[in-house]
Amino acid sequence: MNSEKNIRILLVDDEPHILQFLVMGLEGEAYQVRTAPDGLSAVTAAAEFQPHVVVLDVMMPGMDGFETCRLLKKKSSDVAVIMLTAKDEIEDRVKGLKLGADDYLVKPFSFDELLARIEARLRNQFPSLFGKVALGPFGLDDRRREITHEEKVLELSPTEYDLLRYMIVNHGIVLSKSRILDAVWGYDFGGEENIVEVYVRSLRDKLGDKEHRLIRTIRGAGYRVDFA
Repeated sequence: MNSEKNIRILLVDDEPHILQFLVMGLEGEAYQVRTAPDGLSAVTAAAEFQPHVVVLDVMMPGMDGFETCRLLKKKSSDVAVIMLTAKDEIEDRVKGLKLGADDYLVKPFSFDELLARIEARLRNQFPSLFGKVALGPFGLDDRRREITHEEKVLELSPTEYDLLRYMIVNHGIVLSKSRILDAVWGYDFGGEENIVEVYVRSLRDKLGDKEHRLIRTIRGAGYRVDFA
């Protein structure tokens, strides 16, 4: 993302081998990283370290991830919280989102997916850290809320911008309709999932993506943006 990263990430998990694996990977990407083994330590570390992103395990002894998330958001609403869950339970996901979590990831997960989620949260919540970002054939300019495709500015509605931006920064990842609804429309959206299809169709028209090579439909799973 940047050749010089002054971006701080706090990792919170009670499993040392997971922390070690993530520290190696994120420091290799030039992020500043600290760790905490439990919720109480995480709240203390966050007050000193002032992280941009917290990667937070739900199941921990003592203070669990939900209460930790609530306290972190209470102290700093700007911090991006990505919660790690052992199972894809919708109740856990909704509870975390209601407490202020910005995203979630189900264990086991790939490092590349976590990295993509971190970068997506940074671009979404800290756009001032970046200028115009090039991703494949797209250019993202958060300050202007502008997306270009092959150097041509796309005429997008606010929702189209949010949706296309979300799919681009998560390129290569299959995004279900429910996940897209949570990220773009909000977890309390009361409408139908089919609205995603309507907006995807509109985006494909504006991109000239008649053969669905950019925004692919993954049958039974969702959508994936591919650059190749």
